[in-house]
Amino acid sequence: MTPAVELRGVSVHFGRTVALHGLDLAVAPGETLALLGPSGSGKSTALKAVAGFLRPTSGRVLLAGRDVTDTPPNRRGLGVVVQSYALFPHLKVADNVAFGLRARRMPRRAVAERVEEVLDLVGMAGFRDRYPRQLSGGQQQRVAIARALAIRPPVLLLDEPLSALDAALREEMVAELLRLRSELPDTAIVHVTHDQGEALALADRIAVMRDARLVEVGPTESLYHRPAEAFTASFLGASNLLPVEVVDADTVRLGDVRLAASSGGLPPGEAVALGVRPHRVGVREFTGHGLAARLVAVQWRGTGFRLDLDLELGHRLRAEVPAVEGLAVGSRVEVSIPDGCPLVRVA
Repeated sequence: MTPAVELRGVSVHFGRTVALHGLDLAVAPGETLALLGPSGSGKSTALKAVAGFLRPTSGRVLLAGRDVTDTPPNRRGLGVVVQSYALFPHLKVADNVAFGLRARRMPRRAVAERVEEVLDLVGMAGFRDRYPRQLSGGQQQRVAIARALAIRPPVLLLDEPLSALDAALREEMVAELLRLRSELPDTAIVHVTHDQGEALALADRIAVMRDARLVEVGPTESLYHRPAEAFTASFLGASNLLPVEVVDADTVRLGDVRLAASSGGLPPGEAVALGVRPHRVGVREFTGHGLAARLVAVQWRGTGFRLDLDLELGHRLRAEVPAVEGLAVGSRVEVSIPDGCPLVRVA
C-alpha cells in the first residue's frame, strides 16, 4: 500500500541549527501517527515540512506517492489544525469553515451542504452564525477541525491542537477526536504532541523524537510495554531506569540481586537498563526479604501517592501506590520489582 505520507531523509537546518535530522517516516491511509517528544525535539518541524510551511534542507516529502517537496501548501490538499485555532475573528463560524471551499471555487450550494455536514460532524451545527469570540476554547477547536475537514483532505495534520485547553476540555476533545477517527476511516492523521496521554489514547503508532532525531517508532501498545530505548521508556510512561547486567536469557543482575527479565537475546555481561513503571513498584515495611530502600519523599496525587526512594544499592526509584499506611519519610522500607519489566538500551 502506498503511504499517505512519507518522509525520506528529511532534514531542516536554520543556519548551523539542526531542527530536524534525516527523518525517515511513513503513515498509511487511515492510520493515526503521533509525533511525541519534548519541546525542541523536531516534531513540529516535521509536521511543517509535510504541510509545506518549511522546505527541507535535504530529503523529500511524498503524499500518496507524489513528490510534493517543492509544492506550495495550498496545493497539497491537506487539512491543518494548530493550537491557536487560527480562526478569522471577523468571520462567523460557517464562513470560517467555508473559507477553503470558496477558495477552491466550489458552487455555493455545494459549499453550504458541506459546511452543514462538517459542523454536524464536530457537534457545532447550532453555532454556525456565531463569531469565534462568542465560543469557548473547545468550541473554537471544533470549528478549526471542521474547517480542516471541509475540503475532505486525505491527510489531517494536528499540531498540538489541545495544548491551549484546560484539563477538562482536553479530555473532552480527546473523546471527540476518537469519535472523528471512527467517522473518517480513510483519513491519515499526523498528531504532534508532547502529552503522552494524548498519544496513547489516539495513535495507532507513536514516533518518539528527541534532539531533532527519531528515537523509536512502533505500535502504541508495544512501544509502551516493550520500548527498546531508554529515552522512550522514560518519556513514555516515566519508567525508572535501573542499570543492570545480563546474566542469562531470563535473568539480570542489579548489584548483588538477581531479577527475572527477558534479555531479548542480549549476551551475558551486556550493560542495559531495566525499565520499571512507578505503578508496578511495590513498597512495604522492611522485612529483610526484598530490596532495601530509604523513603525520601511522599506526595499525595489525589488518586494515590508518589514515593521517592533511595535504594541501598545506590539508585533513586519512584513508586506510585494507593496508600502509605505504616510508611514514614526517612524510614527503611522494602521494595519489590515485578518480573517481566523490559530491558532497554542506554546511550
